[in-house]
Amino acid sequence: MDLLSAASDFPRSALAEATKALALDHGIYLGTSSWKYPGWLGTLYDEQRYLYRGKLAESRFERECLSEYAEVFPSVCVDAGYYKFPSPQYIDGLVRQVPGHFRFSFKVTDDITARTFPNLPRHGAKAGQRNEHFLDADLFKAAFLSSLRPHQANIGVIIFEFSHFHPRDFERGRDFLELLEPFLAALPTGWQYAIEVRNKTLLCQPYFDLLGRYEVAHLFNHWDRMPPIGEQAALPGAQTTDFSAARLLLKPGRKYEEAVKNFSPYNATKELNEPARSAAAQLIHYRQQDAKTSTQRRSYLYVNNRLEGNALNTILGILALAAKEAA
Repeated sequence: MDLLSAASDFPRSALAEATKALALDHGIYLGTSSWKYPGWLGTLYDEQRYLYRGKLAESRFERECLSEYAEVFPSVCVDAGYYKFPSPQYIDGLVRQVPGHFRFSFKVTDDITARTFPNLPRHGAKAGQRNEHFLDADLFKAAFLSSLRPHQANIGVIIFEFSHFHPRDFERGRDFLELLEPFLAALPTGWQYAIEVRNKTLLCQPYFDLLGRYEVAHLFNHWDRMPPIGEQAALPGAQTTDFSAARLLLKPGRKYEEAVKNFSPYNATKELNEPARSAAAQLIHYRQQDAKTSTQRRSYLYVNNRLEGNALNTILGILALAAKEAA
């Protein structure tokens, strides 16, 4: 099921009803990676709400569209936290725009998760340098978690995304795990944490066992150099805790920059990815079955525009497949 070309054909109310039912009845929080996409105007977003003197007021759109997003989806993955530590004012501003049942998942700032800072302009003098605060639990608690704490009821998964490690970072995977364990041991309890790795060689029993000991989830990620999420989910020990998290980001083998170039402005599906849709639908189906025995379990599934070109279409396709699974 894909969106039709005309805005009037967008099944907004049906999508809102389906996602709300999954969240409230089954603990399955379905959403997108970020939300400020002008390419969704006319479908998810009502352009008339953001016009000023007949033209789109981009600042108004970016400032206010979250409240309209939350009318349809029960959760979103906030990518902005990856680039700088979120201030209490920023978190307050987000939470004020959403209903009480809404859940924000956050990517943790790369000041915590980058072993070596990439050679990008935003890192300034730190670009290419070893990160002295890599896996610094005290910094995480003081600069990141403290801003989230007043709104803990609205927080879904806290995601530690680790970019692809090179030999300069770690000679062996176990070297990373030796640093990861004391970090996980120092994390405050009462939160849902997930680890997202970009080295497929880390998907082994010692890694899964470590996460399981600290009740941290392995985040199933559809990404450039990683196996598809269906293959990840089938690995022995991959379900490391009683909640799950997945992000459908890129087609394996496709570079991020290529997807941006080919798919922007994300207003239409450019390429179907049936394996990703099917795997996501199966994850939903499995969690629906789990919910029959445990209403406390949670599942978080986020879809990125750069998987197929339009995350809204992708989600509609996943929901259609999930309905077939449940029939």
